[in-house]
Amino acid sequence: MALVPYDEHVLSGLKRFHNSSTTYTFSNHTIRIKQDWKELGVAAVVWDAAVVLCMYLEAGGVNLQGRSVIELGAGTGLVGIVAALLGAEVTVTDRDMAMEFLKSNVHDNVPKDLEHRVSVKPLNWGTGLQHFSHFDVILGADIIYLEETFQELLETLIHLSSEHTTILLSCRLRYQRDHNFLDMMRKYFTVDQVHYDQKVDVYIYKARKAQRQEF
Repeated sequence: MALVPYDEHVLSGLKRFHNSSTTYTFSNHTIRIKQDWKELGVAAVVWDAAVVLCMYLEAGGVNLQGRSVIELGAGTGLVGIVAALLGAEVTVTDRDMAMEFLKSNVHDNVPKDLEHRVSVKPLNWGTGLQHFSHFDVILGADIIYLEETFQELLETLIHLSSEHTTILLSCRLRYQRDHNFLDMMRKYFTVDQVHYDQKVDVYIYKARKAQRQEF
């Protein structure tokens, strides 16, 4: 969600993020994702949490066939692209300044016969929510990391979900504040850990509303 160009010296060891593109294979499709760390920072590279979530979806962690899906803080769009390949009707979202980059990756990787399944829209958490209704599935990869966005993210999750919505959040829990956000969610949702990838230290949490809540 946040487009913060980090100082290259801070994470100098993460050379792969400086590559202009990276390639994956999901759902029998080769997906070539453009990256742009220098201009757009953390939102324009593929993080481990996105790959782990894609693997979970491909393995059938949740049925996406014919379901309405929204990806929050999509960044490069990898998760939304994979969701479309798996049969979902997908809305891929991020902040306004990431739109052209995001649209380019979606356009380059969604087959022509599936383009009708995918739309790319700007969404700043906590604002303009009246333009979005409920979705069957909400996806987010590594979107729990900026404490100042937590309240708006929670408000957005509540608005987009009904009692029948499944939320999947893939994340690396780096700090206590990340655990604090999960505790915030538990006031409105049941939250369960459903997967852990020990190799890259990434968790996937599933959340659902227990009952209707007024935010």
